[in-house]
Amino acid sequence: MNFLKSAISPLAAMVAAGVLAAGPSSAEGNWPAPGKNITLVLPFAAGSGTDTTTRIISKDLGKALGTGIVIENKPGANGSIAASYVARSEPDGYTIFVTTNTSHSANPYLLKNMTYDPIKDFTPIARTGDLPFMLVIDPKLPVNSVADLIALAKKEPGKYSYASGSSSAIVSGATFATLAGIDLLHVPYKSSPPALTDVIAGRVSMMFVDVLTGLPHVKGGALKALAVTTKQRSALLPQLPSMDEAGVKGFDITSWQGYLGPANLPKDIVTKLNAEIRKIVETPSVKQELAERGMEAFSGTPESFEKFLKEQLVVWEKLIRDAKIEKQ
Repeated sequence: MNFLKSAISPLAAMVAAGVLAAGPSSAEGNWPAPGKNITLVLPFAAGSGTDTTTRIISKDLGKALGTGIVIENKPGANGSIAASYVARSEPDGYTIFVTTNTSHSANPYLLKNMTYDPIKDFTPIARTGDLPFMLVIDPKLPVNSVADLIALAKKEPGKYSYASGSSSAIVSGATFATLAGIDLLHVPYKSSPPALTDVIAGRVSMMFVDVLTGLPHVKGGALKALAVTTKQRSALLPQLPSMDEAGVKGFDITSWQGYLGPANLPKDIVTKLNAEIRKIVETPSVKQELAERGMEAFSGTPESFEKFLKEQLVVWEKLIRDAKIEKQ
């Protein structure tokens, strides 16, 4: 390095520095490059709530940016596989993470070995809304309410089980067992669709699942819904009581969704993505389509999303501690 410094004249060094400084800005200004796709990486399988809502938003996002959008599902390890992949990707705007509280709020308190830092390794782009969860059961169980389910579980401790395909489902199930004082067996899955399949088949007793994934099965009679996990009733399912209202006092769990890039994603790319995502999410027809699939859509600035992410770490640390869940 010393040799190079001595061999380059001050003027040449200034020119070289100027070229290097201008390089990234110029590249960012041409983002996205013609014919180059943007990949949205998801931590859950196809058919999950996050997958379905992302496909709705991505249609308009591709049009707005004038490029193709590729959705890549990388389920497993509680979202860690997808999160680590994005964290190690180039911060060039072509690899974006669409995720939830599973990877960015709960995992630091659920996993002994974290392969990424949810704050330092990512650039917040935009929050896109909340995906309320609901408690669904095998309809063959002789219960019609949360109180009935608790009574049944207390009558036969250890006989009944709950499936999970995300951190929200894990924490919801453990919180339910703790607050209700019942003994439930936890059966984990890589993602919600296969977990739901086993509940429908009667191999697992119950599950907390996002409304989008579970509602079609409830409407078809394959599952019975008992309550939503939010503190108040959801406007999307006004007929269902909240868990708190149903007698499990203090139960309040919401799953959020948002877009993040790798750390050091250029500011102008963040600004452009945020602006387009916010326009799409606030479009009445899109908002309605998402609502029909169980998502309460809204957005905000990258700065507000970053603040929210830090706050949610505190919220989920308490939820997991109170539910007495040990790190795996």
